[in-house]
Amino acid sequence: MKFSKTLIASSVAAVMAAGVMAPVQAAEVEVGASVGVANMYYWRGFDLGNGDAAVWGDLNISSSGAYAGIWASSGDSVNGTEYDLYAGYGGSVGDFSYDLSVWTYVYPSSASTDVVAPDAESAAGAIGELRTTGQRSEPGDLSEVILSLGYGPVALTYYDNVAGGTGYSYLTLGASAGAFSFTYGRHDESDGPDQLSHFDIGYAYNDNLSFTVGLTVDDADGAFEDDTKFVVSYTLPLGE
Repeated sequence: MKFSKTLIASSVAAVMAAGVMAPVQAAEVEVGASVGVANMYYWRGFDLGNGDAAVWGDLNISSSGAYAGIWASSGDSVNGTEYDLYAGYGGSVGDFSYDLSVWTYVYPSSASTDVVAPDAESAAGAIGELRTTGQRSEPGDLSEVILSLGYGPVALTYYDNVAGGTGYSYLTLGASAGAFSFTYGRHDESDGPDQLSHFDIGYAYNDNLSFTVGLTVDDADGAFEDDTKFVVSYTLPLGE
């Protein structure tokens, strides 16, 4: 997600001492958009497209740290076409950074059928009912709150399923070094035995082309495929 922030400095004490009203500067609003393609729908250590390529697009608006937008994608073999709505606020204080957002995942093209049971041999098995309903959904039916705290190049991010799942959560610890990124992610389900961890190594060749290698590093039940994922993705910003 790409957005910039405009900082407006003011001094209340100086204004009061001068006895004048300072003009209020309107916050800058920015609109961003991008499209992209990848050889697979890679999501938290899994290929949700079962080998099919994925195409996506993003449209967002931001102002003074606040942002909102829509992200849409193909490639989910269980739920079909997807679009996500999100809104949040982020910023930084010195080397510390923070971001809090709410996401809701919508699947308008899924068949209106019974809930699909998790399959231990598929990506769906790792996350219980999250993203495996096989039913049409509306905004708010399946939602997460995401909190990220960072210091310099290191960030800890927690994803809490607040609607549509069964106690699922996800945690990542990430770091970056130049064009390389490193991410450890862990799935947890409070009412089920499934726990899985993965480790991703990313390389950004340039602003558009990136590569990711995903490895399963901890499969507590031995229930999931441990094959290595190789992801190639290309992103194209629009309007620049």
